[in-house]
Amino acid sequence: MVYFDKLSTCLDHHERFEVFNKIYKRNEERMNFPGKTVAVLVLGYLLSGMSGCVSSSSLVHEWHDPAYQSPPLGKMLVIAVRKDAAKRRIWEDAFVGQLVRRGVAATASYSLFPDLPPDTNEVIATVQANGFDGIMVILRQPMETDIRYVPEHTTIVSHNDYSYFWPTYWTYYTVVQHPGYIDSQTVGIRTIDVATTGKNSHMVWSATSRTPDPASVTDLQSGIAALVTDELTKEKIIRSGKYSAVHK
Repeated sequence: MVYFDKLSTCLDHHERFEVFNKIYKRNEERMNFPGKTVAVLVLGYLLSGMSGCVSSSSLVHEWHDPAYQSPPLGKMLVIAVRKDAAKRRIWEDAFVGQLVRRGVAATASYSLFPDLPPDTNEVIATVQANGFDGIMVILRQPMETDIRYVPEHTTIVSHNDYSYFWPTYWTYYTVVQHPGYIDSQTVGIRTIDVATTGKNSHMVWSATSRTPDPASVTDLQSGIAALVTDELTKEKIIRSGKYSAVHK
């Protein structure tokens, strides 16, 4: 160690540069990749890793009644059909919160029926007593498993080494090839239906949400609720203004 430290101090600037250049060239040959290519690969790997951490829900099988010409719904009853009382409340609160932000006077069904979701007769009576002009029903469907093939890909691995010519550590990178493989993921499925009330009551909007590998329950509901209410606003099925109070 001492010998090499003394040797490095005897080299002038030009010689030190030549030594460093040889080390760098040897590093490139070891990688068999030019420096710019490595930089691009590292950046691409980091970006792909960040995008892979984002889990998002999507709406599929979306439908709306093209003949619906009535004024946007302004007072809605939200019903999450769940036996689990806590999860039922979380789902209904998520949708009520999003509807209220868009100007709809929304009410969670658990505030009127705390024990179990209302049946058909109870819904009819509640609609008539409270003057709801719309009903939203969220129904959980059986989980699905998606099978997918993950193609072979490349990652960059960093290594640290000590330079005796430049008394410091330096980093070089190697490219690692990963073979393709079969992967599976669970998908959470929900159907969301919106119907009008009154003499001409009928369904005016429906969609199915799909969430790959659902993790946080709260994040899941808020994400789906935002997607749904955005679509309802775009189709002019609900109001697009603001409402001053939250109704549960």
